[in-house]
Amino acid sequence: MEQLVFELAPAEPPSFANFVEGRNREAVARLVAAARGETPETSILLWGGPGGGRSHLLRAAVAASVHPATYAATPAELPADLPDDPCLCAVDDVDLADAASQGRLFTLFNRLAATGGRLVAAASAPPARLALRDDLRTRLGSGLVYEIEPLSDADKPEALARYARGRGFRLGDDVIAYLLAHGRRDMPTLVAVLAALDRQSLAAKRAITVAMLRQWMQHDLPWTAE
Repeated sequence: MEQLVFELAPAEPPSFANFVEGRNREAVARLVAAARGETPETSILLWGGPGGGRSHLLRAAVAASVHPATYAATPAELPADLPDDPCLCAVDDVDLADAASQGRLFTLFNRLAATGGRLVAAASAPPARLALRDDLRTRLGSGLVYEIEPLSDADKPEALARYARGRGFRLGDDVIAYLLAHGRRDMPTLVAVLAALDRQSLAAKRAITVAMLRQWMQHDLPWTAE
């Protein structure tokens, strides 16, 4: 059933709208401001363990940027051509940068600072604990630094209910409990399921209930309007 839910609810493109903030509200607000060119800091570094959504947030910032923007899944994928105009560069897993990539990151930071661009980066640890050259580590730590905390299981019901309200529909406690008990519990999949349920509910002109969720998870589609 877990695999079926994943197949029926392909993930939406990462955006700020489909990220459930939890305890990360300030970090998300700062990223939104950076994407809009409304923050004075050159860099924002997100750090934390797996499952918190760091990569999602980097891609969301790129998608929302008012300036040209690029995303590098690793420092090695940084473009060779550096920007001459304001832009937003998102770089994932900066702690994995080798010597050559560290040199490009250092040059990129300085170019962005000179042109009014923004660097948003992600790592598994805070700047002081990154095994990077000192000058690069100092620059990454000179801007805003946020630990991205994954949602606890206790926080997920309220987070999912709030996400549903943000999309304009109500999700009953029993529906949330059933989903958490029978589906994958990682937030990207849960959010994708809610988005798919919303689409199916609108198409069928029916409110989302446990019976409807069970039918959907068993692949008894399409739903019929009553």
